Amino acid sequence: MIVFGPIPSRRLGRSLGINNIPPKICSYSCVYCQIGTTNSMSIDRKEFYSCEEIVNEVSEKVKQLQNNNEQIDYLTFVPDGEPTLDKNLGREIELLKPLGIKIAVITNSSLLWDEKVRRDLFGADWVSVKIDTVDEDIWHKIDRPNGKLELENILTGIKSFASEFKATFVTETMLVNGLNDSPESLRKTVEFISGINPDKSYILVPTRPPAEKFVEPPTEENINVAYQIFDKTLNNVELLIGNEGTDFTYSSDAEKELISILAVHPMRSDAVEMFLRKANSDWDLIENLINKNILKKVSYSGETFLVKNIKSKLKGS
Repeated sequence: MIVFGPIPSRRLGRSLGINNIPPKICSYSCVYCQIGTTNSMSIDRKEFYSCEEIVNEVSEKVKQLQNNNEQIDYLTFVPDGEPTLDKNLGREIELLKPLGIKIAVITNSSLLWDEKVRRDLFGADWVSVKIDTVDEDIWHKIDRPNGKLELENILTGIKSFASEFKATFVTETMLVNGLNDSPESLRKTVEFISGINPDKSYILVPTRPPAEKFVEPPTEENINVAYQIFDKTLNNVELLIGNEGTDFTYSSDAEKELISILAVHPMRSDAVEMFLRKANSDWDLIENLINKNILKKVSYSGETFLVKNIKSKLKGS
């Protein structure tokens, strides 16, 4: 499914997700990625789904949800890979505008050196760009970029986009214990962010099962230090270190909708249980999907999560 949710978003309220990139095609293979390691590394933009297919599926879902009086705050491009790899992104945003719902894009920033990518994003109402670090060595360790990418070009592209974009512009920095959470690294990151003047700067830590087992959130002390460094220089800083809640939307087909969410968004077991109650279903559905190797349980930071099995994802199930 191209459309999933709405899901509760810590940044965007009730967000209807648009999965415009097949799994897992990305320009990065971030160590903390909740979808898993990148199996198809690329920086080449192409058409993955037709504009008509995306717009029709989104429109049908919006109509269904509105008929059920479900709230939608944003249509959000937040796919299995990097959304700007879709060469039709700008056209899709344009065609979705008549729905009258704000459009968000969450990008890893890696293609912002490309003027066409920047232009495609101009139609969005809210864009988040990722800036985990401005240090070349740390960048390679945490974001593990495609070999053709150059950090200096990306940072220049981010500056250009920030100066041109007229709607809400935010940054997000994911902190990983021992990688990019030292005061020296953080000060360099903040110095760059202050120069592009975002509407808000988010500090995140891993809260869902990451691609690599060694990934852990920073200590509470280091999170506090990071916040103080950000807050001293930047105008509007917010920590995102909690979970997003359990208010996931059910509308018609519990199994299909749950799998579409879990393909891009691991859910804690309590959130899955609440979803099943809304659907008048029970845990037998989950056990059946686990037995079929479609879903699996993963433990992280003392919580149990349900995630979609990467192998089943690649088979298109």
